[in-house]
This record gives sequence, C-alpha cells and structure tokens, in this order.
Amino acid sequence: MSVFQAFVLGIVQGLTEFLPISSTAHLMIVPWLFGWNDPGAAFSAVIQTGTLLAVFVALRRDVAALIRGFFHGLATRKPFGTPHSRVAWLVVFGTVPIVLVGFTLRDLVRGDARQIELVTAMLVVLAVVMAVAELVVRRRARDGRPGRDGVEAVTFRDGLTMGLAQVLALIPGTSRSGVTIVSGVFTGLDRATAARFSFLLSLPAISAAALLEAWQQREAIFGTPEDAAAIAVGTLTALVVGYAAIRWLLAMLTRHTLWPFVIYRLLLAACLTAMLVAGG
Repeated sequence: MSVFQAFVLGIVQGLTEFLPISSTAHLMIVPWLFGWNDPGAAFSAVIQTGTLLAVFVALRRDVAALIRGFFHGLATRKPFGTPHSRVAWLVVFGTVPIVLVGFTLRDLVRGDARQIELVTAMLVVLAVVMAVAELVVRRRARDGRPGRDGVEAVTFRDGLTMGLAQVLALIPGTSRSGVTIVSGVFTGLDRATAARFSFLLSLPAISAAALLEAWQQREAIFGTPEDAAAIAVGTLTALVVGYAAIRWLLAMLTRHTLWPFVIYRLLLAACLTAMLVAGG
C-alpha cells in the first residue's frame, strides 16, 4: 500500500468511524472503487488507533472523570457509588460481549464476512433500524417524554444493551457507532448522549482490536519501512479527521436527527447494488 492510499483511507476511517455509516464498509468500498487491493481487517484495526486517540482528545473531560470515578470506587469499595464510577463500569461490562465474540469469530470477520454483497445488505438493514428509532423519538416527543440527557443518565440497561448491540458491528456495513447510538435511543437516551456514551464505549474495544491485530499481523503490516510509513500516515490522518468528526456529530445530534444518515446509507446501498448488477 502506498502512502497516498493510506492517507486517503485515513481520511475515510476518521470520517466514518464515528458517523453512523460504517467505517469498515467504506474502507472496503473505496479500494474496490479505485481498483486498489483490499487493505484487510488488520490494517483497518490498526489505523483505528488514530480514531481511538481522537476520542481521548475530544472527550478528555469525560474520560478523566470516568477514570477518577473508577479508581475512587475501587478505593472506597463502592464501585457503583457515584455516577461516573457506575458509567466507567458500564464501559467495562459493555466491552465484554464484543471482545468474546470478536475473538471467537476473528477468522470469519477477517475473511468471508468481508463481501460487498453483505456490506450492501447491512447498509440497508441498519438504515431501516435507524429510521424506526427516529419514529420512536418523534412519538416520545409528542407524548412529552424527551430522551435522558448527560452521560450520568446512562443506566445499566442502557450500557448493557449498547454493549450487546456493539457485537453487531463485527458485521461489515453495520457501523459500530450507528448500532450503539440507535440502541441507546431505543432505551430512552437522547441522540447526543447515546453518541457520547457510544464513543466512550468504543475505547476498550478499539484498543483491544488494534493491539491484537498489530501483534498477530505485525510482519504483514510493518514488514517494510514503506508499510510502516503507510500505517503511520493513515493513523495520524484518522486522528485529525476523527477528532473533527466527533465534535461535529455531537453538535449536530443536539439539533438534528439521524435521517441524513439513513438516506445516505440507502443511497450508497443502491449505488453498490447497481454496480454489482452491472458488473455481472
């Protein structure tokens, strides 16, 4: 992979990791459209460290509060004694399902699951689920029941449901942020709070995937100086673009809906379907 290709894919990763349109899908689609080789699941996982750092920077106050709450809960032997200690443990508990399933099905995720046809289908499936979520939000608003606001409002039900939903992100085309935000909306959070907790929930999962892939695929990923340079460029680009994407999405969801992303996913799926049919 050239440095230019890594730069382009870093932009794609940074934009799509947090927008509910599926980073894995776009990291497969872009090379497919330009005739490049599939960068593979290992490359995708490693440059996610850029978006991981973007979360730490963009949500540094939340991250610091959760870390303090976690250790304060351990020190006082009251792990759920404060809102921040409780939410920190929810991040831990919510990470367990995707780690277990991801490790068990890692060969499937790296191989047979990376099919454009499956990506196309999942773009449509989650678009429909997101549309249903928006209808639920509209009905709640009519009934005078706004979504719960603030990370401190996240309950065990929210955290565990979002953690289980996160497992579906292993299927290319689903979108980790999309499926977790929607699940948070279904359990009663407002969009921005669901997105905020979704980003915090991503930290352990992305860290584990990146470290595991970097170690297991180290020879293929860092085999030559050119490969190492491409990874570095892709990761740094994903960091910068990912930070901007987080800030924009959180601001956008406080005033707007998920409908633009629903439409985008359906249009992208339609384009891919047309190209697959045309290509025979």
